[in-house]
Amino acid sequence: MKYSSKLIADSVAEFTKLPGIGEKSALRLVLHLLKQDEGKVKSFGETITRMRNEIKICSTCYNVSDTGVCEICSNVHRDHTTVCLVESIRDVIAIENTNTYRGVYHVLGGIISPIDGVGPEKLNIESLLQRVKEGRVKEIIMAISPTIEGDTTIFYISKKLREFNVPITTIARGISFGGELEYTDEMTLGRSIATRMPYENYLVRNSE
Repeated sequence: MKYSSKLIADSVAEFTKLPGIGEKSALRLVLHLLKQDEGKVKSFGETITRMRNEIKICSTCYNVSDTGVCEICSNVHRDHTTVCLVESIRDVIAIENTNTYRGVYHVLGGIISPIDGVGPEKLNIESLLQRVKEGRVKEIIMAISPTIEGDTTIFYISKKLREFNVPITTIARGISFGGELEYTDEMTLGRSIATRMPYENYLVRNSE
């Protein structure tokens, strides 16, 4: 596209750096901001800057937080003996929106993917093992997207957890293979958490 203003062109270029935002969508957002009064646009910019500069990562579960420990981990009414293992912060948000899970989380920060250069050492696995080693955890729920990489990650971590004799469950496959948790509707995701099964059963079912 050709623009009569370099400032507009530069702003559009910045918005297109966001995932899922093409040039037309970026232009629509830029023109929308241009119509707003200066105070609103300034507030928008300051909020984004504050978010980037001040947001923290929870020292316990690696979820995003305004403080050193996130609201979920610091909530005494949550079940701290049940840990839901997820790939990303987006998955925490997706599961929380189902209003069916009352345990806590552990965010891996990705999944094992040799093609993408992501090995176990780049994920938050050792800190998970440390949490389990402390003896309070009574169940690990593997809530990881049902893909080849996801199943590889679950298998690797389950082997690491064997020595602790902690029950490992996996979400029911109401989610189609190859799908991602964050895009699953809340009812299906909530049911998958509620009807989770022992990981051993999942292995047997998939080996038949």
